[in-house]
Amino acid sequence: MKAWKHFCTITKHKLLVMKHCFRAGLYRQAFLHDLSKYGYTEFHLGCKYYLGTESPHNGERRAYGYSLAWLHHKGRNKHHLEYWLDYSPNRGEGVVGMKMPKKYVVEMFLDRVCASKNYEKEKYTDASAWTYYEKNRGGTMLHPDTCALLERLLLMLKDEGEAATFSFIRRQVMKIDFPY
Repeated sequence: MKAWKHFCTITKHKLLVMKHCFRAGLYRQAFLHDLSKYGYTEFHLGCKYYLGTESPHNGERRAYGYSLAWLHHKGRNKHHLEYWLDYSPNRGEGVVGMKMPKKYVVEMFLDRVCASKNYEKEKYTDASAWTYYEKNRGGTMLHPDTCALLERLLLMLKDEGEAATFSFIRRQVMKIDFPY
């Protein structure tokens, strides 16, 4: 039963992200988004730790102190900020966030919006993704430019709604000369 529920949850999320990617003009990413979740490493652990109200990665972390499925996932999906962590070219800075290409920042934004819609269901509002981000942003290692764009999109969604935000993404962000 958990396997079926997990499959339904990740498929619902993927289809919602696909719909939003199409609205944003990210056609290739619409199809490629989160395909690794259907592979054995991520899928069987997702089933084992399926919760229904939050990511199964959290359940696996509580059990082992880390999530093997998450480590696998973030290393294969460029829309996750953790994919872009690397040692700084400036000696002594350690691991830092690299600047993400715009298309992956937009996909990260869409992923957060759709995860909020999936987990909050009827409680979802346009402020949900911002609220979740704001609660958890203290420990992130986002590049300053990546952070600025993500926050701009999340706040625009919160303050101006989906139609305005998607229009901004298509007409401004994805243009070659957008100052990012």
